[in-house]
Amino acid sequence: MSRSSTKATVYMHGEIAGTLERFGSRVRFQYDKQYLKLGQQLSLSLPLRAEPYETAGLPAYFSGLCSEGWLRRVQSFEQKIDPADSFLLLINNGRDLAGAVTIEPID
Repeated sequence: MSRSSTKATVYMHGEIAGTLERFGSRVRFQYDKQYLKLGQQLSLSLPLRAEPYETAGLPAYFSGLCSEGWLRRVQSFEQKIDPADSFLLLINNGRDLAGAVTIEPID
């Protein structure tokens, strides 16, 4: 796992749902073409569509998956990641999220 990854695969129930990618301060999420056919959106805030979502920082849905408090501090310290870098913390710890979504960095 690379602490400097800028791209990750997002899975829902083990199926590839899409790709999360950072470009400078912007973050893009795009549903996988095959996943779109399943008809199951990740969140009400991310309705299914072929066009990518692009935001300044993490989209709200993904921000809600980030660790907080003492766990965030421990992850930041042990992984030598800036605690303010929600994107890196999420993709480097995304294999152990609550719920059906997992996120794995692409090296």
